[in-house]
Amino acid sequence: MSEHTLIVVPTLNEARHIGDLLAALLIEAEALDASIVVADGGSTDGTPDIVAKWALQTPRVRLIHNPLRIQSGAINLVVAEFGDSASYLIRIDAHGAYPPDYCRTLVAEAQERGVASVVVPMTTVGVAAFQRAVATAQNSAIGTGGSAHRTGKGHGPVDHGHHALMRVDAFRGVGGYDQSFQFNEDAELDYRLRQAGGTIWLTDRTGMTYYPRSTAAGLFRQYFGYGGGRARNILKHRVMPRLRQLAPLAILPVVLLAALSIWHWGFLVPLALWGIGCIALGIHAARQHYPEYGMSMRLSPLVGVAAMIMHLAWSSGFWAHVAQRPFRRRMV
Repeated sequence: MSEHTLIVVPTLNEARHIGDLLAALLIEAEALDASIVVADGGSTDGTPDIVAKWALQTPRVRLIHNPLRIQSGAINLVVAEFGDSASYLIRIDAHGAYPPDYCRTLVAEAQERGVASVVVPMTTVGVAAFQRAVATAQNSAIGTGGSAHRTGKGHGPVDHGHHALMRVDAFRGVGGYDQSFQFNEDAELDYRLRQAGGTIWLTDRTGMTYYPRSTAAGLFRQYFGYGGGRARNILKHRVMPRLRQLAPLAILPVVLLAALSIWHWGFLVPLALWGIGCIALGIHAARQHYPEYGMSMRLSPLVGVAAMIMHLAWSSGFWAHVAQRPFRRRMV
């Protein structure tokens, strides 16, 4: 493994996690002869101080400031400053969990396949009841529409996946992340990467663990952003959304349509069918994965509720971005 690897960790208030994460990554960095660059977006919880202490102990760890605060800005900044000597870029989310040989497996897969990007399956894990319900929904078709990197089905070329490793020359060749995207920046880059002839490879040899939002409000805000990001991506590249993306678009209209039920109860039928369907599919997902994700069958209807929040938020975010687009054009 002679090709140099750049491990990038965007952070913002990750004092609870960053120390343990760096300790694990240093083992990988030693094996790969890699560098670890933490790009901090202005943490106020002591994260930079912790990283600075690690940087004093080993030249493999570096700390830089990310003025844009967002992950896409962090990755672009690190590649601009340190990418000249690197063949591979590995993106690490500070709030995720990774197997001990994660980086080494990614590099080995990239070298074996000769691809532009290696993406990984992402398993969502919850602790409290609502978070477990969200995790069960996100690991099932009810919450992901059957996306390969969320359900962990198989390996091979894909259109999009959870960003893990990219060749630096491929990343630079398409201009890096579009920093105007706060959400969906990974799917937007994947589109340009494929248009440039690059292959995105979903590996089944490793993966990462993600901890979802633990409150309904936080989950709604997250998926509202996802929906808006997807709309922006579709409008920017003028591409048709996939069927699994089209279905949630109907949710906001269905909810608004229910307001007409003051004139006739029939307007409530689509809303009722959606709600009943989500609860039923949520119970099925909980039963299918119990006790894999620690979801109590007594609380299994919560899986459907979590899915409904995700669907409504995604749909609302999508249509909100579409509705605001003409006004944005006028202001430019």
